[in-house]
Amino acid sequence: MTKLSTVAKLLRDLVALPSVNPVFLPNEPELTGEERVASYLTDLARKQGLEISRQNVLPGRKNLFVRLKPRGKVKRRIILAPHLDVVPAEDKQFVPRVKNGRLHGRGACDTKGSVAAFFHALLALTKDKYRPSETEILFVGLVDEEYGQSGSRVFGQRGPKAELAIAGEPTLLQVVTAHKGNLWLRLETRGKAAHGATPHLGKSAIHEMARVTEALLTEYVDQLKKRTHPLLGHPSINIGTIKGGSQTNVVPESCSIDVDRRTLPGETEKSVYQEINRILAKRKLKVVNPQECRGVPCPPLETDPELPAVRQFMKAAKRRKSIGVDYFTDASPIAMGRTPAIVFGPGDIAQAHSADEWIDLNQLEQATAIVLRFLQDQP
Repeated sequence: MTKLSTVAKLLRDLVALPSVNPVFLPNEPELTGEERVASYLTDLARKQGLEISRQNVLPGRKNLFVRLKPRGKVKRRIILAPHLDVVPAEDKQFVPRVKNGRLHGRGACDTKGSVAAFFHALLALTKDKYRPSETEILFVGLVDEEYGQSGSRVFGQRGPKAELAIAGEPTLLQVVTAHKGNLWLRLETRGKAAHGATPHLGKSAIHEMARVTEALLTEYVDQLKKRTHPLLGHPSINIGTIKGGSQTNVVPESCSIDVDRRTLPGETEKSVYQEINRILAKRKLKVVNPQECRGVPCPPLETDPELPAVRQFMKAAKRRKSIGVDYFTDASPIAMGRTPAIVFGPGDIAQAHSADEWIDLNQLEQATAIVLRFLQDQP
């Protein structure tokens, strides 16, 4: 049997506590909610004399605050911000397994690996000789990342603010200072209904939408490929769903598509609409009721890698350069609240949401050491 380190045991225990986002399984309370994880961490924190508080986010769901106060007056603050919720999985995924240096189970890398690494580093600082003299360390266990990022949105708005926030995600120990934004658009075409036996008497909204999608996936994609960011490459577009018609023998009078547009810094909802309208107008195509269907803003993240706190973290992580990623994270809503944010954590994003999620335990140890090294270097 593999002998586990203290942080690996912590991760094992966290994976064994199901915390599926309730939005995905509304009728299975035995598997859902972040509270089991929050309660477990609260008990550990109290044993070390740490200050605990909660932040209301959604009914029955609260962000967890675990605060390590400095020896002296608070002059700066560092935030450790992993999320506590996970996506659904088969029951066996909530039974953690260790094999060949990996810990398997839902949330192992996304993102309970970051929870374990960040929290274990925080606990190590409770000894007076390691406790910062002027810097407060605040661990924030966020709710609802996997659906609407309500936890980070509330936290970003209400604070408290800090010199730096580290959002926990599986980055293979790379330091992420930029990621793409996420804009969901619904476009609709209208036609004229008629009997399927006499299609010439109607106008097919599906045929019109086929022309719209062809324009978006050819001319618009070519246009987007000409626009690049040094860390993020070019923006992208994906048509995720299409719905149209009522039955086979009726010419469809309406059709809609949901578009996932990944944005770069500087792009806005308004600018994207204008681009799409220009492309369609050029081909004399028309959509009605264009609307943003995500419901919340998801702008890109771009944090200055030259900020002192970021440079300090890069040094602790032994990285010369930061990277950018395509996916959206809690770092963006936190940064919207004027706290500079980066993304970091053990594990590979390729394992996130997979049927057999796992994390390399060596990476877990390295992540813990990096965060601890960074925190110990705080004044």
